Amino acid sequence: MTDFGNAMPAASANRAPSAASDLGALPEWNLDDLYTGPDAPELKRDLEKGAMLATEMKARYQGKLSDIGRDGRKLAEAVKAYEDLSDLLGKLGSYSGLYYVGDQSDPKRAKFSQDVGEQLTKISTDLIFFELELNQIPEADLAHALEHPALARFKPWFDDLRKEKPHQLDEKLETLFTEKSQTGRGAWNRLFNETMTDLRFEVAGESEPLTLEPTLNLLSNASEAKRRAGAEALSKTLTDNLRIFTLITNTLAKDKEINDRWRHFEDVADSRHLANRVEAPVVDALVSAVRTAYPRLSHRYYGLKAKWLGMDKLSHWDRNAPLPDKPERTIPWPEAEHMVLSAYGAFAPEMAAIAKQFFDRRWIDAPVRPGKAPGAFSASTVPSVHPYVLMNYQGKTRDVMTLAHELGHGVHQVLAAKQGPLLAQTPLTLAETASVFGEMLTFKKLLAETASPREKKALLAGKVEDMLNTVVRQIAFYTFERRIHEERRKGELTSDQINAIWTEVGAESLGPAIALKPGYEVFWTYIPHFIHSPFYVYAYAFGDCLVNSLYGLYHEAHPGFVGKYFDLLKAGGSKHHSELLAPFGLDARDPAFWGKGLSVISGFIDELEAMEHGKA
Repeated sequence: MTDFGNAMPAASANRAPSAASDLGALPEWNLDDLYTGPDAPELKRDLEKGAMLATEMKARYQGKLSDIGRDGRKLAEAVKAYEDLSDLLGKLGSYSGLYYVGDQSDPKRAKFSQDVGEQLTKISTDLIFFELELNQIPEADLAHALEHPALARFKPWFDDLRKEKPHQLDEKLETLFTEKSQTGRGAWNRLFNETMTDLRFEVAGESEPLTLEPTLNLLSNASEAKRRAGAEALSKTLTDNLRIFTLITNTLAKDKEINDRWRHFEDVADSRHLANRVEAPVVDALVSAVRTAYPRLSHRYYGLKAKWLGMDKLSHWDRNAPLPDKPERTIPWPEAEHMVLSAYGAFAPEMAAIAKQFFDRRWIDAPVRPGKAPGAFSASTVPSVHPYVLMNYQGKTRDVMTLAHELGHGVHQVLAAKQGPLLAQTPLTLAETASVFGEMLTFKKLLAETASPREKKALLAGKVEDMLNTVVRQIAFYTFERRIHEERRKGELTSDQINAIWTEVGAESLGPAIALKPGYEVFWTYIPHFIHSPFYVYAYAFGDCLVNSLYGLYHEAHPGFVGKYFDLLKAGGSKHHSELLAPFGLDARDPAFWGKGLSVISGFIDELEAMEHGKA
């Protein structure tokens, strides 16, 4: 069933706070291009219109799609009506989601988001029949219909629908699953969000309790005492609430097991692979390559970092500590804008021009505010409008990298919008391509413009840490999720069991140079991806390794690279990853592909080791 909501995963790391006065004027997004407010008459009108159109579609087409299956013109009319309705409902879902994340502590916003979600769910139940009946059209009839020009462009969408067929239920069951999601998975997701938003962390040395975001930011503080105080405050509050997070995790894992069983998914991650349009062996090859590389990546780097910090071992709260001689300065928002746009422009003026619209037209929400969702994301919304970017900008170099990352998503979403609502959405495995590439462009430009060896080392180390967080940490997350969901199929898990799995996976991925002190075992509780998007996390590693390979080709002046790259972004979800990578001579099924991407990280660590020995 087409999802008329809008998933908005947080993609950035957490940052240390800066005084707002140092940052310049930070933009707050203008959602008027969606709706002017929760009470806007247009919003009410569109909800009513969506319900009416869904009812009309059901009356017109239910039980008849098989009959018109050979008629390309009539089938094209039906699919176009479905696509237009998808855009309308997606616009409503996007606004309610973006309005809510602006202040998740506001009960009025929470109620509005819930009410709109319930109405959209009710509307979508009238449309459940549509994709189910399309999948009942005989192959020969559909092949004939797809010869009609108006329907031909939807062939990739039909191909994807056919992949869903073995896992679809009859209409009554699909309706039941959809309606029950409001009081099932959706309700538990909301409970997690609101619980996390309400948590307060009493940090030694702070005048008042902190929310999650600034407490996590302390783990990147230059002071070891503050990092430790932040980690201990996190551990205490998370431990105090461990029972509820354990219940949420158990319930959602069981809910997924029920769905998987009814839909005939065998492996715990099969549904995610299908949604990502990627084959399980490709993901298995990625995971195996990264885990095998742990010793030459994370283990080696953290060993270096322990020496830089003058420690035998890093405590877990030291993992993201800044280097002792790292230059610290606050980067005002206008300077961050210039950094990113100039890096984008040096690659392709068109990319910079698209990104500039986000600044000029207030498509970005940058300030940190009480109640605002933590982290960062780019919400694609719908093709008829435009994306929006959420930031929690605090003036650090890593914040600039996050801005470059999210604007990469935004550029990708703008370029893919021409595919239309049914084909614009990029599978998660390729959804991180433009974001990581934009981040790499910005990093390389900053590195090239840095003359000081001390600053170069700090930039390079920061990039390595970001890449380890993107690749090693996310594959560790995926490994943890697999263990949790596999064990949950045997029975409910206790908090101690979950804690033990988390610690074991953390020790394997981080290596012997990091001591996981008491309190680390509960840090799984605050990772939102485990709750909102099971097994999403490997997409980050997929994207990073893919971009490392792509950037290598760009650096080597691969013929026609920029044009091929834009074609990849414009394709959205209309092509399989194998088709999109073929023009570059890349194949994700080849184990060497992943090795090539990981060698870029290893090469950066080589450079740092050379600096350490005075060879650079």
